[in-house]
Amino acid sequence: MISRPAGPDWLDWRIKSDGPLVIIDGGMGTELERRGVAMDNACWSGLAVLETPDMVRLVHEDFIRAGADVIITNTFSSGRHMLDPAGAGEHVTTINTNAVHLAKQAVDNAATSPVAIAGSICEWTSAQDHPKWSQPQAIAGAVTEQATLMAEAGVDIICIEMAQNLALSTLAVKAALATDLPVWLGISCRKNQTTERLTTFDDASEDFRAFAEAVAEMGAGLLNLMHTPVPDVEEGLGVIAKFWNGPVGVYPESGFFKMPNWQFIDVIEPDAFVEAAKPWVKNHGIRMLGGCCGIQPDHILALKKAFG
Repeated sequence: MISRPAGPDWLDWRIKSDGPLVIIDGGMGTELERRGVAMDNACWSGLAVLETPDMVRLVHEDFIRAGADVIITNTFSSGRHMLDPAGAGEHVTTINTNAVHLAKQAVDNAATSPVAIAGSICEWTSAQDHPKWSQPQAIAGAVTEQATLMAEAGVDIICIEMAQNLALSTLAVKAALATDLPVWLGISCRKNQTTERLTTFDDASEDFRAFAEAVAEMGAGLLNLMHTPVPDVEEGLGVIAKFWNGPVGVYPESGFFKMPNWQFIDVIEPDAFVEAAKPWVKNHGIRMLGGCCGIQPDHILALKKAFG
């Protein structure tokens, strides 16, 4: 069993016990979009902390009231490698610090029991052809800066999301571990439509099994299968089980992305989401459930009633 903590003491105990599951929130960026917040062509919801802070706080509050034990900051696309190509590099410190403060305010306003705050970091950038931001050393500096900012602002966990490039994921995990906070590592998969082979989410040439085997050794305290289509979760969990013996969380997506907007098409209904999750829990011992893009407070409420 992995010895690293999966969260602060109360949450680590919950995740590693055999009691009710830990429930996390749903898709922060897509929920902002669903409520009318404009998405940016380079950093999606990354500017919302500056432009619509009250809505960011309100979405956090609604997920807490729905039953989330953990909320994830609106910082997925707020690293310098995301904000600088969007023309907002000067706001990196303000956005990341204020995102944590908004999450704390939401906990103060809405929580009736302990709620942990996880600071989101993503290795990916929309500027993949940029002469600077396509370079691993630049990404390393950006994720280190972001992890440090969020640790100083007071998150409980560093949550790496959509890890799918081994070199960049290694850099992101190293930056997160350097904060001495618990670290979650989120990996994503889906079936390639041509070969029906499970790959990482954005790269049909990257075998998910090989990637999962490699990241299992990186030292995170919890491994999440996240931003994965609901129908592909079961197979993805089977792959993870071959290489990872620590706690596992699941927070899939529903709908699809067309830059820069989420398409709320065929989003799974809350009751169907619960039914889909039952075999994940039964067959794989999942200890934490929530949602990524497209998953709304009603879905989290349904998970809470069924598993929490």
